[in-house]
Amino acid sequence: MKVRTRMAPSPTGDMHVGSLAITLKNYAFAKRHHGQFILRIEDTDKIREVNDGIEAIQRILKQYSLDWDEGPGVGGKFEPYIQSQRLAIYQEKAEELIAKGKAYHCFCSKERLQEVKEKQQVEKTAPKYDGFCRNLSTKEVKKKLDQKQESVIRLKVPENTKIRFNDLIRGEIVVNSDTVNDQVLMKSDGYPTYHLAVVVDDHLMEITHIMRGEEWISSTPKHILLYEAFGWELPIFAHIPIFLNPDGKGKMSKRKGTVSAQSFLDQGYLPDALLNFLMILGWARPDNVEIMNMKEYIDRFDPADISSKSVVFDLKKLDWINGIYIRKLEPAKLKQKIEKFLPNDFPEDKLDSILFLIRERLEKLSDVEELTSFFYRDIQLNAQRLKLLLNKSSSEKVIMQLQKTILELSTINSWITANIENALRKLQENKEWKKNQYFMMIRVAVTGKKATPPLFETIEIIGKKLTLDRLNQAIKFLSN
Repeated sequence: MKVRTRMAPSPTGDMHVGSLAITLKNYAFAKRHHGQFILRIEDTDKIREVNDGIEAIQRILKQYSLDWDEGPGVGGKFEPYIQSQRLAIYQEKAEELIAKGKAYHCFCSKERLQEVKEKQQVEKTAPKYDGFCRNLSTKEVKKKLDQKQESVIRLKVPENTKIRFNDLIRGEIVVNSDTVNDQVLMKSDGYPTYHLAVVVDDHLMEITHIMRGEEWISSTPKHILLYEAFGWELPIFAHIPIFLNPDGKGKMSKRKGTVSAQSFLDQGYLPDALLNFLMILGWARPDNVEIMNMKEYIDRFDPADISSKSVVFDLKKLDWINGIYIRKLEPAKLKQKIEKFLPNDFPEDKLDSILFLIRERLEKLSDVEELTSFFYRDIQLNAQRLKLLLNKSSSEKVIMQLQKTILELSTINSWITANIENALRKLQENKEWKKNQYFMMIRVAVTGKKATPPLFETIEIIGKKLTLDRLNQAIKFLSN
């Protein structure tokens, strides 16, 4: 079998990170089997479509290096790959189903359908079309069409029939057709619904494997019926579990934080790092190695190995992976990528030296401001920092230590790390001050923080004048 997979997003908003994960799986599986990965745009929902939506989809996939073999901007033998440009095909196929007795025209008004719905709610029965137009005669249908009565085309679902399909992840799934609605296939405006368009396109574009979110499981029986109605061979289905919110409660949604694939780039996650994270959510290599590149993933990925259980979108794990990828970057590349995350008041002349100190602590590129602000902004001492400054010592003792430290540092002519470290260590040892207490005091007084990059290198970058000014500021703070 020549493997052909696809991703078929709708241009109705930013791509969800869950959709990016499914795209990754479709891409990798096609590449593993030397097949094709197709991008198709499902833009039949014109009410919800956003400006620049199609271009935004292509842009985000390229940012994550998930290029398509066929689709918009690339072409292919099954073009066009934008559904709104394929309306005549869907209309033809819908008419074919009517001719076969597998579909029918429905002339029910919105008001009648609402009445049916309300009655079912009162009777507490499942919401479902009641088949009012299902058995209209050919003559009655023709008369209504000649009168230009508005209509939709519905699927004629067979009664009390078992619909079976095998899911690569979940095994055999069986549904009774009585639970399946006579789904609308063509709307009155001439646009197809998702159900007709997706089946027609997947067949005509020779898609062999359909990997999509588990929310489409309930729609699959309708699609099976359509494949059977047309007399087409079924593709292989794999329905991928959803991501749970980082707190483990409910489907990952905007209410619990940003969820778009673009938002993770905006926060300073590297594309390769996020892809690596998505690779191991609900899937694992036999050797349990978690850090892998695209080639390694392609060589090993099989959708049959995906867990059928929903997985938590663990941001701590993502931060850990992203930190590893940041530390893999060459200094020049890191500098280039972090540029857009630098605050306006960042001292450009100190960028190289500061980056060298903080790269081991970066988890996201956007962390740069939080990790570096004390290098170039005033620090404020407060009650919490007072506790760290004193560290179980008296104010008098700490003020004395600060004064002697100022005197010692003032004598340094060449303000380099080695000289700073030598002066402070010698002072601490000669005075027999406790190491932990003394160096924590210096760190808090000079940076305002409990944890920073290596102290002596940090003091060198801050500079002699500012370091002495901050030590004096600490004395004034303690004296009040």
